[in-house]
Amino acid sequence: MNVEEEVERLKEEIKRLGQMQPDGSYKVTFGTLFHDDRCANIFEALVGTLRAAKKRKIVGYDGELLLQGVHDNVEITLKPLLPATTAATTAVTTTAVV
Repeated sequence: MNVEEEVERLKEEIKRLGQMQPDGSYKVTFGTLFHDDRCANIFEALVGTLRAAKKRKIVGYDGELLLQGVHDNVEITLKPLLPATTAATTAVTTTAVV
Protein backbone atom coordinates (compact mmCIF):
# COMPACT_ATOMS: atom_id res chain seq x y z
CA MET A 1 0.00 0.00 0.00
CA ASN A 2 1.44 3.41 -0.93
CA VAL A 3 1.30 6.56 1.19
CA GLU A 4 -1.73 8.01 -0.61
CA GLU A 5 -3.71 4.79 -0.04
CA GLU A 6 -2.70 4.74 3.63
CA VAL A 7 -3.80 8.35 4.10
CA GLU A 8 -7.17 7.50 2.52
CA ARG A 9 -7.54 4.52 4.88
CA LEU A 10 -6.58 6.76 7.80
CA LYS A 11 -9.37 9.17 6.87
CA GLU A 12 -11.86 6.28 6.90
CA GLU A 13 -10.66 5.08 10.30
CA ILE A 14 -10.80 8.56 11.84
CA LYS A 15 -14.39 8.87 10.61
CA ARG A 16 -15.21 5.42 12.03
CA LEU A 17 -13.66 6.04 15.45
CA GLY A 18 -13.99 9.80 15.82
CA GLN A 19 -16.75 12.23 16.63
CA MET A 20 -18.13 14.51 13.94
CA GLN A 21 -17.87 18.20 14.82
CA PRO A 22 -20.33 20.96 13.85
CA ASP A 23 -17.91 22.21 11.18
CA GLY A 24 -17.81 18.81 9.46
CA SER A 25 -14.43 17.79 10.84
CA TYR A 26 -13.86 14.63 12.88
CA LYS A 27 -11.88 14.35 16.13
CA VAL A 28 -10.31 11.28 17.66
CA THR A 29 -7.52 10.82 20.19
CA PHE A 30 -4.22 9.25 19.25
CA GLY A 31 -4.74 6.58 21.90
CA THR A 32 -8.06 5.54 20.38
CA LEU A 33 -6.42 5.10 16.97
CA PHE A 34 -3.32 3.43 18.35
CA HIS A 35 -5.17 0.89 20.50
CA ASP A 36 -7.81 -0.03 17.91
CA ASP A 37 -7.31 -3.58 16.61
CA ARG A 38 -8.46 -2.75 13.09
CA CYS A 39 -6.01 0.18 12.84
CA ALA A 40 -3.22 -2.01 14.22
CA ASN A 41 -3.86 -4.48 11.39
CA ILE A 42 -4.07 -1.81 8.67
CA PHE A 43 -1.18 0.50 9.53
CA GLU A 44 2.35 -0.79 9.89
CA ALA A 45 3.48 2.70 10.90
CA LEU A 46 0.52 4.70 12.19
CA VAL A 47 2.72 7.60 13.29
CA GLY A 48 4.29 7.82 9.82
CA THR A 49 0.87 7.82 8.16
CA LEU A 50 -0.32 10.56 10.52
CA ARG A 51 2.76 12.66 9.72
CA ALA A 52 2.16 12.21 5.97
CA ALA A 53 -1.49 13.26 6.40
CA LYS A 54 -0.47 16.27 8.49
CA LYS A 55 2.08 17.32 5.87
CA ARG A 56 -0.71 17.19 3.25
CA LYS A 57 -2.92 19.29 5.59
CA ILE A 58 -5.53 16.53 5.79
CA VAL A 59 -5.26 16.18 9.58
CA GLY A 60 -4.06 18.43 12.33
CA TYR A 61 -2.66 17.77 15.80
CA ASP A 62 -0.31 19.41 18.28
CA GLY A 63 3.33 18.38 18.18
CA GLU A 64 5.52 16.70 15.62
CA LEU A 65 5.92 13.14 16.88
CA LEU A 66 3.23 11.18 18.69
CA LEU A 67 4.28 8.44 21.10
CA GLN A 68 2.05 5.72 22.51
CA GLY A 69 1.24 6.33 26.15
CA VAL A 70 2.67 9.83 26.38
CA HIS A 71 0.40 11.30 23.70
CA ASP A 72 -2.68 9.07 24.00
CA ASN A 73 -4.89 12.10 24.80
CA VAL A 74 -3.71 14.25 21.87
CA GLU A 75 -6.66 15.09 19.63
CA ILE A 76 -6.27 14.41 15.92
CA THR A 77 -8.61 16.41 13.71
CA LEU A 78 -9.59 15.25 10.24
CA LYS A 79 -10.21 18.54 8.48
CA PRO A 80 -13.56 18.94 6.69
CA LEU A 81 -13.61 18.54 2.93
CA LEU A 82 -14.51 21.54 0.83
CA PRO A 83 -18.01 21.29 -0.62
CA ALA A 84 -17.94 20.36 -4.32
CA THR A 85 -19.33 23.77 -5.35
CA THR A 86 -16.58 25.60 -3.45
CA ALA A 87 -13.89 23.41 -4.99
CA ALA A 88 -15.32 23.93 -8.49
CA THR A 89 -15.55 27.69 -7.95
CA THR A 90 -11.96 27.78 -6.69
CA ALA A 91 -10.79 25.83 -9.74
CA VAL A 92 -12.64 28.16 -12.11
CA THR A 93 -11.33 31.26 -10.33
CA THR A 94 -7.77 29.93 -10.37
CA THR A 95 -8.05 29.08 -14.06
CA ALA A 96 -9.49 32.51 -14.88
CA VAL A 97 -6.66 34.29 -13.03
CA VAL A 98 -3.99 32.30 -14.82
